[in-house]
This record gives sequence, structure tokens and C-alpha cells, in this order.
Amino acid sequence: MLRRQDVGHRVVVRRIVGVSQNRPLFTDALGELVELTETDLTLATAKGTLRVPLKDVHRAKRVPAARRPPAAEVIALELAANDGWPAPVQARLGAWVLRSAGDWTGRANSALAVGDPDRTLDAAIDAVERWYAARGQRPLVNAPMPLAAPVNAALDERGWTARPLTLVQTAHVSGLLEFPGDDLPTVELADAPTDDWYAMVAEHKGTLPATAKQVLTGVPEAVFAHVRDAGGDLLAVARGAVSGPDRWLGVSLVQTAPAARRRGLAAHVMRAVAGWARQRGSARAYLQVEERNASAVALYRKLGFRTHHTYLTREAPV
Repeated sequence: MLRRQDVGHRVVVRRIVGVSQNRPLFTDALGELVELTETDLTLATAKGTLRVPLKDVHRAKRVPAARRPPAAEVIALELAANDGWPAPVQARLGAWVLRSAGDWTGRANSALAVGDPDRTLDAAIDAVERWYAARGQRPLVNAPMPLAAPVNAALDERGWTARPLTLVQTAHVSGLLEFPGDDLPTVELADAPTDDWYAMVAEHKGTLPATAKQVLTGVPEAVFAHVRDAGGDLLAVARGAVSGPDRWLGVSLVQTAPAARRRGLAAHVMRAVAGWARQRGSARAYLQVEERNASAVALYRKLGFRTHHTYLTREAPV
């Protein structure tokens, strides 16, 4: 049977799905174990998230990992993503990065648990809890998987919960440029967001505090894309940021007005951002999307994005 130490690893689960002629019927599921509680286990499978009651599990075991990027590559991408979404308040705990941005987005308000925290794991978690408590914030930890599997296991022991699984996906910038957009309105690129650009983002992300604007504009190389209709109303927006030694392009806040959806505008603004980034030496792009956001995941797959690794945002008990 699986244990909490298996969280973050590839497993196979044989579960009971019915009975026929007084015999149980079984089916197997293969995926990454993202949560294990006293009553259920949760897998991230190729078909989506699967929650299985433990009472239905016949057998379960860890299996050899599929080909994964090296740990150093995951760490480098996570650090580039941190530079591309910079919390205004940051501190170091060994190699871990403590981040605070007034509770606007989990990414900018969590401890990035990559590398060696330069102390025992329990002492590191204690330090994280103190740092956020001093700022009046609920402690959060961003735990890339399976790199931070030991961190996840330690947090499980302390009763920390997990937000939905996030996919970190990558693609070639050149591939994003292949999607045609000649019959669509021109994408405008700006060095700073307009008021209605902020307003469209706020419809999805909630009210934007001053710290949010610091996160969005605090990157030396950032671009804010938008498309307008003939009357000047916004149809779609996106943000791009180039960061890290490898000059990764981070794509975020891709949004389309409800009345303008299914017209290819999301791909259109991403193509424009990719063109801007290629002129600045970017060859690879990344984005972060919750696995449960099926429509966004499907769009990004069409554009060539594939999952590089995943992460869980862990929350301390209230």
C-alpha cells in the first residue's frame, strides 16, 4: 500500500469498480500521486485528476518514473518563473525563496521549496511559518513535484492542505509563431498595462492591490498585449516576461472577453508575445495552469505546450 512518502511519485492503483457474478471488477490507473489522506488518494493521470476512496483500492504501488527533466532543470525553470513573477518582498532560507505580495496570487506569496534550505526540513518549515506569521499571512509552500516529495511528506505530517495541482508547461517559441492570425485584429504591445487591461485581469484575478501591480510590472523585460475591436473595447489580453539566464518567456494572464471567445484571439495574443520574445533571444516559453482548467489546458496543448513538471501549493492549518 502507498504511504505519504510516495506523494509526488508515479504510482499504479488497481481499484474495484463493480461486481460481476459475485466477483469484483478491477481497473488500473497510472499517474502521479498528488495527495494521500486517511480516506482517499488523488492521482494526476494523463486523462485528468482522479480521486479514489481507499476502500476501493485493491492494490497500489510506486512504479519507475517516466522520463522527467533533471532536478537542476526544474530548479532553473522555477527560479526563472520567480524572476518573471517577482514578489516585492523576498528573502532567502538557504536556497529556498520566501515571497510576499500582500496575498495576491499563491505564486507570489509562498515559499519556493527548491534546493537546500540549509537546515533540517522541520526547522525550515518552522522558519517559513514564523516568516509568514510575522507578516500576518497564512504560510504557503510551493512544492514542485516530485522534486519536493520529501517536503510534501513533511507537510502532510503537519496537517497542511493542498490547493489544486498546477501544471508547469513548456513549448518552443518558434512553434507559437506558426499559428496564423492575419484575419484577426492587430495585437498591440505596450511596455505598461492600460487601465482597461488591468480591469480585464481583475475580472479573473480579483481586485488588484498595489502589490499586484508591482508583480506585473517589476520585470525589466515585460510586455502587455491587447486586442481591441473597432470601437476600442478590449477583446483579449496577455502578459509576457523574459527572465532567467536561459531567457525563458513566461506567458501569463491570457484572457478573452466572454463575447469574443472561440475566435482564436487567445492564440493570437500569445503569438504576438512570442514574436516579441524571440526578438529578445527567447527560444523556450513556459506557463502555469491549474490541471482542472480543462479548456485552457486543451488550448495550450494545441499550441504545443507539454507538461514539464507540476507543483502543489501547500497551505498551513488555520
